[in-house]
Amino acid sequence: MKIVKVNDLISIKRSIESGTAEQVAVVKKIISDIRAYGDEGLRDYTKKFDHVVLDSFLVSEKELDDAYGQVDLEFIAIVREAAENIRSFHEKQLRPSWMTTEENGSILGQKITPLDSVGVYVPGGTAAYPSSVLMNVIPAKVAGVTRIVMVSPPNTDGKLPAAVLVAAKEAGVKEIYKVGGAQAIGALAYGTESIAPVDKITGPGNIYVALAKREVFGDVDIDMIAGPSEIAIIADDSARADEVAADLLSQAEHDPRACSVLVTPSIVLAEAVAVEVEKQLAELPRKEIASKSIADYGVIYVTSSIEEAVETVNQLAPEHLEILTENGIELLGKIRHAGAIFIGRYSSEPVGDYFAGPNHVLPTNGTARFSSPLNVDDFQKKSSVIIYSEKALKENGEKIAKFARMEGLEAHARAVELRLKNQ
Repeated sequence: MKIVKVNDLISIKRSIESGTAEQVAVVKKIISDIRAYGDEGLRDYTKKFDHVVLDSFLVSEKELDDAYGQVDLEFIAIVREAAENIRSFHEKQLRPSWMTTEENGSILGQKITPLDSVGVYVPGGTAAYPSSVLMNVIPAKVAGVTRIVMVSPPNTDGKLPAAVLVAAKEAGVKEIYKVGGAQAIGALAYGTESIAPVDKITGPGNIYVALAKREVFGDVDIDMIAGPSEIAIIADDSARADEVAADLLSQAEHDPRACSVLVTPSIVLAEAVAVEVEKQLAELPRKEIASKSIADYGVIYVTSSIEEAVETVNQLAPEHLEILTENGIELLGKIRHAGAIFIGRYSSEPVGDYFAGPNHVLPTNGTARFSSPLNVDDFQKKSSVIIYSEKALKENGEKIAKFARMEGLEAHARAVELRLKNQ
């Protein structure tokens, strides 16, 4: 890994989410074809991209039941425990509707309503991601969403990975379709003969999925446009170099464009971590991916102090932040921008990916400056409630009318004044 001084700070912001002109054109055509041809379009693109011909996209109850026989009992138990941790955490995010009565008799409030339907995209292809199922579905269930649709690209045998199906059933998904890519996003947004449209789409995917979500946004809501994974670590001499290196590589193996950053005032630790990264890289099954990520987006910043390290991280606004320092909890209040914050050597980033409970769908590409992890609020909407009293209108009607006329909206003013006149 490169070791540089902090005044050579390199942004972790990457432009992959924008896509090339060719990729954007491909996505636009796919979505247009799904809108025009429905299931026929889905079948054509599934054959083209997933190399399988499907009579039905819907996962059957038999396929779900068979999946349980293809994974071991220990995995099922782990999924159930992880699901309970995730559910418990997100239940604490629930907020009630509320009403308040003013002195003049008016009642003001906020009504919170779950979305009617949500589509969850689960990546497929070279790997299976049951954790993505749990992290997207469970907050929606907690929020009260009644229809949750899951889509995921099929393998060449026309099936979804057993681990993904087990996670889906444990999370309570009853509608699962074997379709992926931009065509799946188009189907969720606009519907086909087999798949009724949804109101919001969540879940990560490749560049074509990301561009498709961007394309349909406005007709439906989306969670975010997620970029490659990121980790930043603030560490001092109390940290172990081998553990820091392992945590950096835990993100590097995701994607060649994943970003792994160590920020430390210790040149001794910096040099030891650089050696450890190369040593551990040699033994990784996904060495090729992780090596490119480290070469292109891996860096160790050496700062003059822990305070400068904190400010550096706030500039980066990383998806994941680990604090591996003595009394790391004391730095928490100084962190302004990070998707998820892991404090202490036992809080390795994978703990949050799979099991602890907080959501692992996090803002990337510096967007932690203004956005949050996926949460229960993402699956609910809020309506304002206004029950204005006669007394309040008498007190404030003329002010409201004057405000309206200042904006040149005479009908607004008259709507209020008519009521004052009719009293």
